[in-house]
Amino acid sequence: MANSIRKHHAVATGGTIATVGTGASTAATVGGASASGIMSATAGTSGAALASSFGAAGTSGAAAVSSGMASVGSIVGGGMGAGAIITAAAPVAVASLAVWGLVKWFD
Repeated sequence: MANSIRKHHAVATGGTIATVGTGASTAATVGGASASGIMSATAGTSGAALASSFGAAGTSGAAAVSSGMASVGSIVGGGMGAGAIITAAAPVAVASLAVWGLVKWFD
């Protein structure tokens, strides 16, 4: 039975654990925090860079990041905190999916 476990299953499990862990640690950090607390917790992360691409047109820097997080969070009915969690977990999920695809292709 142990020999029937394929590499792509192990990669998928690891990727899922990494994505959930990233989301959970971000949620613990930003949960109940003010906008400035969320910004300081996510400063310099790939999630903040991703959020800035969703920011309001004509904004840059912190304004782009905070409006981007709020925009992403509004998709799920939340606000800036929900957006911070989603944008923190998204790069991990995409990277995990890419690795899974490569392993699946060569498995």
